[in-house]
Amino acid sequence: MTIPVLGFVAYSGTGKTTLLLKLIPLLKQKGIRIGMIKHTHHKKFDIDHPGKDSYRLRQAGAEQMLVASGKRWALMVEMENKLDEPNLAQLLAHLNQDKLDLILVEGFKHENFPKIEVHRPSLSKPLLFPDDNSVVAVVCDEPSLITTSLPIFDMNQPVPIVEFIEQYLQASTYPIISVVLNEVNDD
Repeated sequence: MTIPVLGFVAYSGTGKTTLLLKLIPLLKQKGIRIGMIKHTHHKKFDIDHPGKDSYRLRQAGAEQMLVASGKRWALMVEMENKLDEPNLAQLLAHLNQDKLDLILVEGFKHENFPKIEVHRPSLSKPLLFPDDNSVVAVVCDEPSLITTSLPIFDMNQPVPIVEFIEQYLQASTYPIISVVLNEVNDD
């Protein structure tokens, strides 16, 4: 099964999460079932809080901790310090792709998969797309300052970005990601 995967990449503090918080509800309104993978540079992070039973059990030595309720479940897996950062293909394998129409990814800017670059010229960071041919569009707070043949969107106008994502979903193949998913499925 090939699930379309689309990333949002930028330098830290550019507004990827803020943009996704605008886009996801609009995509959900259109009936699109979304999975999300977010990369963090924080080596140790918690989705639980100190004092909660699951946190205490994990701290006691549980290498995998699955917390479940009638509403949601979350799996925390402790990784040895010597392991490398997981790559996107490894993480995609953990999503139940049968129940998704689209997987959005925040981060993993150095991996080769379809990505939308989020850019703010005021931050004085270089653009990624000139050196990354997997960028399929650019979202910017000052689109008139960007020169490219790629589609350019104003980050303050989410509807055209959603329309672009809908067109992306209607594409018949996702060659870059299908290779990644096949690598995952072969394991």
